Amino acid sequence: MNAPTHALIYVIEDDPSIARLVSSVLQEFGFQTESFQTGASALRRLQTQGPDLCIVDLGLPDMDGIELVRQISLQSHAGLLILSGRGHSVDRIMGLELGGDDYVTKPFEPRELVARVRSILRRRAVAPGASHGEVRRQARFLNWTLDCAANALRSDDGAEHILGVAEVQVLRAFLERPHQILTREQLVGHRNLSPMDRSIDVRISRLRRKIESDPMDPRIIKTVYGAGYVFAAAVEWS
Repeated sequence: MNAPTHALIYVIEDDPSIARLVSSVLQEFGFQTESFQTGASALRRLQTQGPDLCIVDLGLPDMDGIELVRQISLQSHAGLLILSGRGHSVDRIMGLELGGDDYVTKPFEPRELVARVRSILRRRAVAPGASHGEVRRQARFLNWTLDCAANALRSDDGAEHILGVAEVQVLRAFLERPHQILTREQLVGHRNLSPMDRSIDVRISRLRRKIESDPMDPRIIKTVYGAGYVFAAAVEWS
């Protein structure tokens, strides 16, 4: 019997031993994988076969991994997990700012890596074996429309933003529960979120720059100090 079609994951890693380890553990849990040792080869393949998720090493031989994350986020709707020995906070923040969904430092626990991959795919509603022909859902608020299937945020004046997976996750959480205070854990989807984890702040900042007339004085995504955030606009789903 043929195995069911599973999510396709690109492993972009120039260390062959690490690439084999990551690919092996992912395949053990039913994922399809393709490995690339350079950013250029991954980008070429991206033109013919779109993955569900990319695991990107920052220390690639031909280009900086941060730039590769930016290119992938511009050219596809794939989830992005950064895997790197560079644990500096500036690398983590830049990776998340440019579209990364998660950041794992080396050395890493293979089973934890699989759990993080699954978490990203769940947030995308593209779990292994799921159909890519899901019905599109759209949410409208103020003069904006979010197309959840295309990760596209469009305004009535014609402006369009292609959002990263992490941004869509947060915005959709707001749109499904407007006028309710949501905690950082509810927005990120992790129950045991570290107080030092600033990924949610990065995502909120990116969204505010897109939809707020003055991101420094937000009127739509409001901070409730000590509690979380609230989305202060009416929402209609279709």
